[in-house]
Amino acid sequence: MLAVGTTAQASSAAMVVAPSFLIPELHRPMAEGGHGMSLAEAGLVASAAMAGMMATLVLWGLVVDRRGERFALLTGLVIAALGGGIATTTGDPWPMAAALCVAGVGAAATNSASGRVVVGWFPPERRGLAMGIRQTGQPLGVGLAAATVAVIAHHHGIGPALWVPTAATAVSAVLVALVVLDPPRPPRAEAGTVANPYRRDGFLARVHGASVLLVVPQFLVWTFGLTWLVEDLDWSPGVAGLVVAGTQVAGAAARIGAGWASDRVGSRMRPMRAVAVVAAATMALLGLAAAAADGSGAVTAVAVVLLVVASAVTVADNGLAFTAVAERAGPFWSGRALGLQNTAQHVAAVAVPPLAGLAITAWSYGATFALAAAFPLLAVAVVPVRGERGVS
Repeated sequence: MLAVGTTAQASSAAMVVAPSFLIPELHRPMAEGGHGMSLAEAGLVASAAMAGMMATLVLWGLVVDRRGERFALLTGLVIAALGGGIATTTGDPWPMAAALCVAGVGAAATNSASGRVVVGWFPPERRGLAMGIRQTGQPLGVGLAAATVAVIAHHHGIGPALWVPTAATAVSAVLVALVVLDPPRPPRAEAGTVANPYRRDGFLARVHGASVLLVVPQFLVWTFGLTWLVEDLDWSPGVAGLVVAGTQVAGAAARIGAGWASDRVGSRMRPMRAVAVVAAATMALLGLAAAAADGSGAVTAVAVVLLVVASAVTVADNGLAFTAVAERAGPFWSGRALGLQNTAQHVAAVAVPPLAGLAITAWSYGATFALAAAFPLLAVAVVPVRGERGVS
């Protein structure tokens, strides 16, 4: 269950992010074999799958609550594969964007459904580690797309490049059909007697809020880490790319480690609060080091190490929050709660790049990194102290 859930999450992540690696080919002049789109137009095409996903996360959560995890996973992955397949057959970027939007709609199903499979089948004392492993699906999917899509698109065209995430989602659908079963839950007749957990107290709302605050430094270093290495430190794009790829590995390890720690201490929120403290300190130090770095010397080395650490620490909370939301919401509400969790994080993630770009232009990379430390520091106060359930 865990392996297939992680695979499904990875293939869906690859489907959603793959279009962003098509931007160079979409922007390349038509005389050179590209599509001659402006960067704004290419960006719009690249965001189509993300838009489809963001619009339907809560709806898929409702499907999970009403019809079960297996149904949602199978249906979503089939829709994603069909949308991706249609996108591979059209040479016009705009019909392709529409098909990618459909693929994103299907990919959204795995966010709630695969998480619920893990929460439902693993006992509380092993659930944090299991969810941490499942959360590695995102960097694995991003890595798959990054390693294949741009290269294939450049040499063979956009259609063949999109077969990579399309094939991945199709294979995941087959694996789900062969392996995944709905985890046990109370009789569905009891669903109508379960109160809305959002009306019970503010626990879920505070977890959502803390997660949104922690997304800000996460997407800041993800979006601008490579650009900072190239522009400010004068590194080659190849070397900078290897460092950024390494941060994905570090981030995956941090998610697993945080989940393991939450099982050991019997709490998701205490490790989440610790992650927020470390993230605030790391971002502040990164800001100071980046401001003093000149491309060589010990200060630059320290700044690069801090970038890797920040990239790992700022994603370590994702599995903790996801697990806590599912445990607190219960089997008949967690689908929608997880949908809201993901939607809030994605809305914040979309806002970070343009706002951070303005801040970097007005001040500097160092000042913007340091300013971002305020968000996890605020998250320390927002993370709920009481209200956890389901952790033994």
